[in-house]
Amino acid sequence: MSKVVAVVLAAGEGKRMRSGRPKVLHRVAGRSLVEHVLAAVEAAGITESIVVVGHGGEEVRNELGPGFRYAWQEKQLGTGHALAQARDLAREAETVLVLCGDTPLLRGETLARLVAEHREQGAAATLLVAAVEDPTGYGRVIRDKEGRVQRIVEEGDADAATRAVKEINSGTYCFTASLLWPALEELRPENAQGEYYLTDVIELFCRRGYLVHALLCPDPEEVLGVNDRVQLARAGRILQRRINEELMLKGVTLVDPDNTYIHAGVEIGRDTVVWPFTFLEGKTWIGSGCVIGPQASIRDSRIGDETVISYSVVRESTIGNRCQIGPFAYLRPGTVLDDRVKVGDFVEIKASRVGEGSKVPHLTYLGDATVGKEVNIGAGTITCNYDGLHKWPTVVGDGAFIGSNTNLVAPVEVGERSVIGAGSTITEDVPPGALAIGRARQVNLAGKGLEKLNAKGRVRDEQR
Repeated sequence: MSKVVAVVLAAGEGKRMRSGRPKVLHRVAGRSLVEHVLAAVEAAGITESIVVVGHGGEEVRNELGPGFRYAWQEKQLGTGHALAQARDLAREAETVLVLCGDTPLLRGETLARLVAEHREQGAAATLLVAAVEDPTGYGRVIRDKEGRVQRIVEEGDADAATRAVKEINSGTYCFTASLLWPALEELRPENAQGEYYLTDVIELFCRRGYLVHALLCPDPEEVLGVNDRVQLARAGRILQRRINEELMLKGVTLVDPDNTYIHAGVEIGRDTVVWPFTFLEGKTWIGSGCVIGPQASIRDSRIGDETVISYSVVRESTIGNRCQIGPFAYLRPGTVLDDRVKVGDFVEIKASRVGEGSKVPHLTYLGDATVGKEVNIGAGTITCNYDGLHKWPTVVGDGAFIGSNTNLVAPVEVGERSVIGAGSTITEDVPPGALAIGRARQVNLAGKGLEKLNAKGRVRDEQR
């Protein structure tokens, strides 16, 4: 099999985005535009990609990382000029797949078919084309009377008759490398934009009698590009619909798919139910039989089977099986909940582990804590983990009972099966099995309450 190298053109500024960021780094469905393109290339079975960068190139390279090779287009002189910058890096390729970095809707199977047809036809170039109702903004594919591709005319160079053509060039091509590189050297910027058009290579091939093949994309949505934020939102809706439909076909119930937002790459087990206005982001994995939402926001977290999370925020956390979270809980990065843990309303947990069967029902903050099994944390409990300079740990042993409104001043350890009296401030370790009470003794002063109430009444009478 001949070697295929993908070249992704990502050097443009994207002025219509009206943004300080390179266009290809704007995000939809959890990935940047160019990451969606590169993911489709990988899904097509192509293992080597070159990204041509220019405007904001360092930012693009830093975001994509070292998994790709980068060619630089110092001046943005058109798509043909951009592709030429990748020649040295792609010198060993026999087939070059060229894509635009702002086409996030391309599917891997479409790209694989494009490469396969290019080989089967023995073509010099194979175009991915589409028939659309509104071709505005796209280059038109011009054919001869026998239906053979003759050339591509960019919209800025098209007359009225050409603009009426509804078959468009997607900007995605396969080229035979040995014919492509010499042809790029012959390009001239003789057009309205004064740029080196990659599309002129197609006309050059046709004039020389080389076979130019066109593959009609079965789904015109795939070739839609992104040039402004309206189109960005449109692409996001399409990608979200695809993601949601794929999950539903795998056995996940989305109660209201149009109002459920799930990033590409999120995995969800079957028989899980996701309620509306839920956001599942990043590298999130959710097990089977869960109930998520409504209004849950989960990012970069792992959720076990049969867990319920509602009206809560979860970030970079690991949650076991059959847990119950919310409503209105906040699990911050580093939280680990073992199986059958309950975290109730208005609870915040950060960088802490809560053992199997433990309960943190409401109005609690746990930070830098290790809580054992079958522990009950009473309402209003706080781990005082920060002394103004350093964070300190709190350890609560198995079976302990922490009374309501307790302050655990770290570093401190509460032993197994010990009990903390409600309202205590604990500053020293509590031995296993002990009862710790850290509060002032209650004093009842006979009649003093009545005196105060009477005094307040006299003051009100005088004020009247």
